[in-house]
Amino acid sequence: MLGFCRLKNIGSLPFLSAQKNNNNVGTCTTDYLFPNLGMYQLDVTLNNGTNLAARDRGGTSDPYVKFKIGGKEVFRSKTIHKNLNPVWDEKVCLFIDSIKEPLYVKVFDYDFGLHDDFMGSAFLDLTTVDLNSSKDVALDLRDPQHSDHKLGTIHLTVALSPKDNICIDSPLSILKSAEQNTIIKKNWKRSSKFQTQSLKLPDLHRRSQLSRGIVSITLIEGQELKAMDANGLSDPYVKFRLGHQKYKSKTLPKTLNPQWREQIDMHILEDQGGVIEITVWDKDAGKRDDFIGRCHVDFSTMSKEKTHKLKLKLEEGEGWLVLLVTLTASSVVTVSDRTVGCLEDQNEREAIFRRYSLMRSFTNLEDVGLIQVKVIRAEGLMAADVTGKSDPFCVVEVNNDRLMTHTVYKNLNPKWNKIFTFNIKDIHSVLEVTVYDEDRDRSADFLGKVAVPLLYIQNGEQKAYVLKNKQLTGPTKGVIYLEVDVIFNAVKACLGSLVPKEQKYIEDESRLSKQLLLRNFIRMKRCAMVLVNAAYYINSCFDWDSPQRSLAAFLIFLLVVWNFELYMIPLALLLLLAWNYFLIISGKDNRTHDTVVEDMLEDEEEEDDKDDKDCEKKGFMNKLYAIQEVCVSVQNVLDEVASISERIKNTFNWTVPFLTWLAIIALCLLTVGLYFIPLRYIVLLWGINKFTKKIRSPYMIDNNEIIDFLSRVPSDVQVVQFHELKPDAKDSPSKRKKNNLG
Repeated sequence: MLGFCRLKNIGSLPFLSAQKNNNNVGTCTTDYLFPNLGMYQLDVTLNNGTNLAARDRGGTSDPYVKFKIGGKEVFRSKTIHKNLNPVWDEKVCLFIDSIKEPLYVKVFDYDFGLHDDFMGSAFLDLTTVDLNSSKDVALDLRDPQHSDHKLGTIHLTVALSPKDNICIDSPLSILKSAEQNTIIKKNWKRSSKFQTQSLKLPDLHRRSQLSRGIVSITLIEGQELKAMDANGLSDPYVKFRLGHQKYKSKTLPKTLNPQWREQIDMHILEDQGGVIEITVWDKDAGKRDDFIGRCHVDFSTMSKEKTHKLKLKLEEGEGWLVLLVTLTASSVVTVSDRTVGCLEDQNEREAIFRRYSLMRSFTNLEDVGLIQVKVIRAEGLMAADVTGKSDPFCVVEVNNDRLMTHTVYKNLNPKWNKIFTFNIKDIHSVLEVTVYDEDRDRSADFLGKVAVPLLYIQNGEQKAYVLKNKQLTGPTKGVIYLEVDVIFNAVKACLGSLVPKEQKYIEDESRLSKQLLLRNFIRMKRCAMVLVNAAYYINSCFDWDSPQRSLAAFLIFLLVVWNFELYMIPLALLLLLAWNYFLIISGKDNRTHDTVVEDMLEDEEEEDDKDDKDCEKKGFMNKLYAIQEVCVSVQNVLDEVASISERIKNTFNWTVPFLTWLAIIALCLLTVGLYFIPLRYIVLLWGINKFTKKIRSPYMIDNNEIIDFLSRVPSDVQVVQFHELKPDAKDSPSKRKKNNLG
C-alpha cells in the first residue's frame, strides 16, 4: 500500500528512524511494528468551556476535563485556575475498536489535598460523527442526579477516520512530538477504575515465593541518639526493610533514649539474603524527616531457635539500637495440584488433627492451626484486554503469607485447580483471594477480590464467591469457586485472642480523603448519639415523664444499691449478652445492615487513584503539608474511636459468635472470682503484678488484653466488607448458554 509504513514498540522509543525503499516509491520500511491500536482514529480538540459551575467560595472554579471510552480513562486535561470560561486548546489522538462506545466527558474542580468536586458530565455519540470530516460539538454539562439543571457547556472539535485509511509516509508523521507520544501512552494505560490494585509482575512473583524461615525482631530501645531538633531532642522512629517487606515503628516524641518495646515478624524468602536494613529517623511535621543513622542485622550466621540480644552502633550518625532477634523454622506455606492436598491423604489428615487436638493445647502456642485453600475456577470475569478476553491469575493471602496460581491465558472462565496450605497464627485472620489480569509489559490489572474471615468458613464446602471491588463494598464482574478447610486448636485460638495482632507490612501511607473524613465523622456521631439517647432516657426517669417507668426505675435503684456487690457488674453484662442471644434465636433480632456506612463506602469516588497533579507549585504544597498531616491524623483518630465503639457493640451483638462465647467465659470467670475472692486481694495481686513485671522480664512488651481482644472484633465497616454477596443465577455462563439454546 502506498504511503504506509509499519512501526514496532512505538510507545517506548524516544525517537524513530525510517529508511526509504528504493524499489517502492512512497513506501517506507523499518524494523518497528506499529501496535494494533484499534480500527478507528479519533482526533479530539478540547477547545474551551463556557458558563461552568462555581465550586469554590470565591465564586469560581479550577476546572479540568477527563475523557473516558468504555469505562477507561483515556485523557486528562490541564487545570485552568479560577475561571468559569476556561480555554484549554488541547489535542488528543485516540484509537478505538468500535464507535458504538460513546465518548464520556467529565469536568471536575481541582481541590488540593481533597477529593475534587464534580462539575458535570456529557456524552458524545460517535455514531453521529461523519467519517473523514471534522465537526464542532457543543456538549451541555449536567448532573445525572439533577438532569434538568444545566452546568455549562464544553466545546470540542472531533474528527473520525478508519484506521486503514491512515496514511503514514514516515514514523514522525504519527508522533510529531514527545507530547503526542505521551498522549498515546495515556490512551492505552488502564484507568484507575480498572487498575485499583496493580502490582508489577516481578514484585508479585517475589511475594508469592515460599518462606524458608521467620525472623522475629523485638525493638527494645535506642540509646544516646543524635539530637535533630532545636530543643536538643528528637522524635525518633525506626524503619525495617527485608526485600519487599517493610515495617515502621511508632514515633516517640522528645527523647534521645526511646523505649519502643515493639515486636515484628519478617519472612525469609528463597531468593533473599540474610541482611535486614534498619534506619532511624526524626519526625518533622511540615518538612522532610531528618536522618539519624542506619545499621544492619546479618542473620545468615545466627543460630536458629535461639534469641540473640544485639546492641548495634548507628552508622552515619550517633547512638545505639538494642534488639532481640530470633530465627525460627518456616511456617507451613505450600502449593500443590488439587488432587494432592495434605488433607486428601487420610494418614496425613489424622496427623494434622492430632497436632491440633485439645491434648496438645499448651505446646507451641503460636501454631494455632492450618488452612487449606482450593482455588478451583472462576466464571464470567471482566474482560481487561482489547481482545475481549483476560489472562487471569489469583493471589491468595493470609496475613503476610502470599502465594499465586498460574496464569490461564485468553479466558474469562479459567480453571486453576490449585491447593494452597497456610499455617494459622491467629484464628481471626482473613483469607484474601484477589484475581488479576496479567499484562507482560504493564502492571497487572485488578479484576476482583474476596475477603473471608477464617471463622466464617464452612469446612469442605465448595462455594461460589461473588468478586468485589478494591474497597470490598460492592460487586464487580465474576464469581470464583473456592473450597476451604480450617483446622485449629480452640484453646490456642482463645489465648491468641489476647495478644497483639500480627502487623501487615506497610505499603501505602494514609492520604487525606474528604469522603473518608466525612464517613468517619458520621460513624463517630452515630456512636455518640447512642450515649446521648441513653442519657436522655435516664434523665426522663428522674423527670417522671412516664410514672410507671420512673417508679420501676426507682425501686430497682433502691434494690441494687442496697444489695450491690462487685460481681453484679459482669453479671449484668452476661444478662445483656443472653438477652441479645434470645432475640437472635427467636427471630426478633432487629439488627439491620449499616446502610449509612455501606452507602458511603459505595459512593467513594475513583479519584483516589488519579494521577499526580503537576500544575501546583512546590512551594504551595510545602505550605499545606502540615495542615494535611493534621487532617490525616484527625481522620485516623476518628476512625480508631469509632471502630472501638463499634467493636464493643458487635461483641454484644453476637457478630462473631466465637469471640462472644470467649467474652462469656471470661465474664463468668470474673463473676465467680469477684464473688468468692474479696476485692482487696484482687487489687493487691494486680498491683504486685504491675510493680514486678519489668523486674521479672525486663524486655517484656506491654499489652492490654481487652484492647487486643477488641481488635479481633470487626467494626461496622469490616462487617460490610466481609458480607458475602449472593451469586445471581441468571449471570452464570452455563445459564446463559441454556438461554441461548432456547
